[in-house]
Amino acid sequence: MIASKIVTALLCAASLCALNAHAPAQSATSHVQQAYLKASNPGFSDRHGYAVAISGDTMVVGAPSEASNATGVDGTQSDDSAPGAGAAYVFVRSGSSWTQQAYLKASNTESGDNFGSAVAISGDTLVVGAHREYSSATGVNGDQADNTAGVGTGAAYVFVRSGSSWTQQAYLKASNTEGGDSFATSVSVSGDTVLIGAPFEDSNASGVNGNQLDNSVGLSGAAYVFVRNGAAWSQQAYLKASNSGISDYFGQSVCVSGDIAVVGAYGENSTATGVDGDQVDNSLSAAGAAYVFERNGTSWSQQAYLKASNTGANDMFGHAVAVAGETLVVGAVQEDSEATGVNGNQGDSTTSSESGAAYVFERSGGVWSQAAYLKASNWTTNSFGWSVAASGDTVLVGAPHEVADSAGRSGAAYTFVRGDSGWTQQLRLGPGDGNNWDWFGSAVSLSGDTAAVGAHQEDSAANGVNGDESDGSLSASGAAYAFALDQPWTNLGQGKVGGLGMPLLSLDASLESGSVGSIDLINAAGFSPAALFIGFTPGSVPALGGTFVPFPAATQLLLTVGPSNARHLPLTWPAGIPAGTLAYLQYLIQDNAATLGVAFSNAIELEAQ
Repeated sequence: MIASKIVTALLCAASLCALNAHAPAQSATSHVQQAYLKASNPGFSDRHGYAVAISGDTMVVGAPSEASNATGVDGTQSDDSAPGAGAAYVFVRSGSSWTQQAYLKASNTESGDNFGSAVAISGDTLVVGAHREYSSATGVNGDQADNTAGVGTGAAYVFVRSGSSWTQQAYLKASNTEGGDSFATSVSVSGDTVLIGAPFEDSNASGVNGNQLDNSVGLSGAAYVFVRNGAAWSQQAYLKASNSGISDYFGQSVCVSGDIAVVGAYGENSTATGVDGDQVDNSLSAAGAAYVFERNGTSWSQQAYLKASNTGANDMFGHAVAVAGETLVVGAVQEDSEATGVNGNQGDSTTSSESGAAYVFERSGGVWSQAAYLKASNWTTNSFGWSVAASGDTVLVGAPHEVADSAGRSGAAYTFVRGDSGWTQQLRLGPGDGNNWDWFGSAVSLSGDTAAVGAHQEDSAANGVNGDESDGSLSASGAAYAFALDQPWTNLGQGKVGGLGMPLLSLDASLESGSVGSIDLINAAGFSPAALFIGFTPGSVPALGGTFVPFPAATQLLLTVGPSNARHLPLTWPAGIPAGTLAYLQYLIQDNAATLGVAFSNAIELEAQ
């Protein structure tokens, strides 16, 4: 009752603050979504955005179900006589504008190969996986025409750029090609090194360069390292888990950065926790694991065996992996805790939610240790950790099943940043016009301050860059999105958590006096009333660290919403704010599930433009 009176009083007082509703509204520049990328030839169920990768100003997007029979670079897109052959699209940025630079196809295009099911890029080198390709070739640049090995041997294709022109440089196959191995389910590239996963490979080898011929451990999985010398590629290593087991799916996810390679095995069953635990007790089905390998000269060795700090059956730790320098992140897409944010209670699980989690590991002195346990700001069944990416001090985590308003499970992605006091959640990214089951966040990539996110079930019939997102007439054509993460505001820290968790606030646009901007607010279901306040002194931030401080009289009410899990809410900035003025935003809600009845979002500081 007391909390309700506080909220009501604040709403009434704030409503007396004069906002110039008659000021002309003009759009503010977005500092989050930069581009909405579609194929130049969108088609029904092409699944454009199934895989994405970004390096600097270049993004590659895979569409594994695209149907044209073209081969090579920039072929004819109009003949759709090869269903499921697949394609990849290269987009480049100039300033903040994106354009399509190339349309890539396999040199041996065939129906059902799924070229584009995995993509990776490093500078002017690009790799595309086709995990259902079925030639019997082995090694590098073998015979592409001999399809006697059976469906799903898999292949990877290396393309290089000179100027603005792309050409295929190599056709990569496993050294032990067999039908059904799904070689190139995952691919990664760093400079002159390519890492390729084959999660259905069957050998009983363990470690590095073991015996490939004994196929007595079905679906144990493998990974392969290729290196380039000049323009020539060769296989450098054949990697297996130190504890190869049936249906471990080692190689489902891979990432290489310099001399460090990490391989995920989401089906691994051990009960170990943390780093280099006991691999022998396999009583937790599909708990999952990740393996770190290091190169010294030309020799590879396993450096670490990573498990979750809260290992559980069917958590699928290792479903996604990423490494950047001394930072590594692992996704566990079916982890069950109901924690939110960073380093919450890992044991808090009253339901089998399969909400998902991600785990950050850092290396110091050659030793890896867990640095953070990441969750979405709402713990619902959202498949958080389905995809992960890392760049510098930023981690990006996809949650393709997250629910957002009437859009249903349109999906989301979250950024986390490392500061002096550890890791904090920064942004929630969502599609501009998400619809149910778009699978936004099923693929993510990071390069500097730019994020790439795929939504392979998106339905619009748009083509090219920044077309009409609202036209849902082409089911599962798919889309990809580019986001600029250098937002012109500062997250001042944690708010006050209510019974349903802390709402998370971020902005899509800069503060420009009298203009129309928008906010992104999540984890607000069941809150009423809910209100966004703006103040112009630091004292107008009411709840940093969870302490309630009444809003000063100078604080203005920007908008109110009813019970919702809101996202992309439009708002009009007050008129007459001088450029350079510091403003402070925070969301205040009445939380019907909380004992204290009040919760606050994080607080944001930004400068008027």
